[in-house]
Amino acid sequence: MKEPVRVRASSLPELFDCPARWEARNIKGMRLPSSGAAQLGRAVHVGTALYDLGRIRGAGLSAEDCATEVVRLIRHPLEDVDWGDSSPAEAESMALALHRKYCAEIAPGFDFVDVEAECRGLEIAGLGLVLTGTTDRIYRDERGNLGIADIKTGKNAVGADGTVRTAGHAAQVAVYELLAEEATGQPMDAPAVIIGLQVAKKEAGRRAGTGSITGARELLAGSDGAPGLLEAAAEMLRSGIFFGNPRSTLCHKKYCPAYESCRFRR
Repeated sequence: MKEPVRVRASSLPELFDCPARWEARNIKGMRLPSSGAAQLGRAVHVGTALYDLGRIRGAGLSAEDCATEVVRLIRHPLEDVDWGDSSPAEAESMALALHRKYCAEIAPGFDFVDVEAECRGLEIAGLGLVLTGTTDRIYRDERGNLGIADIKTGKNAVGADGTVRTAGHAAQVAVYELLAEEATGQPMDAPAVIIGLQVAKKEAGRRAGTGSITGARELLAGSDGAPGLLEAAAEMLRSGIFFGNPRSTLCHKKYCPAYESCRFRR
């Protein structure tokens, strides 16, 4: 019997967007420098995680105490970064602004019970998949139910009306719900929450907001005889057929390490 394939939960959206790009990164080990936007997002994740963990533990850390980690990740990245038309100084300014906005506007509205909850392996019975990864946040709602919260940074994370765009995130948050249940041993019955942090060079364009998703797990399991996304992922991994998607918004040499040699762009 073949060993189950271990898959990082955070990589699943890429598998469904462009299997060939996913294969290049996750099976062939091909790499590109990290983008400036990705490094900014990592810095915000680390700083806000430290702040929320301090709240849970009663450590009394302020937003400014935790901002040093944001600065450290920008100035001393752990991998090569292609800053593109930005710069470390510009990214640092934007990352710090979003970190402070999160701590002031988002964190006080949640009763977080865990930060970066890690699941080292959740085997999906019958599919030959083992999912691994961490869940950004686990929160408790007013009824005492637990749910997951996932932080998204980007230039289009929050609309001008403050609405967070949740479309396209359902499959990923559903997987995070499964991982959180495995990590905690408790059900995730509260709605999944997307926390959006809008990246912008000017303060007027920076926004923070939340949006909720319910019933996401139906995408994973399938219904009415139609296969779910996890079954589709398992089939791709079993077959080794990773087709390309030249219409993907990330089909570019900046984002795909197999771009130059990709036969699907013809």
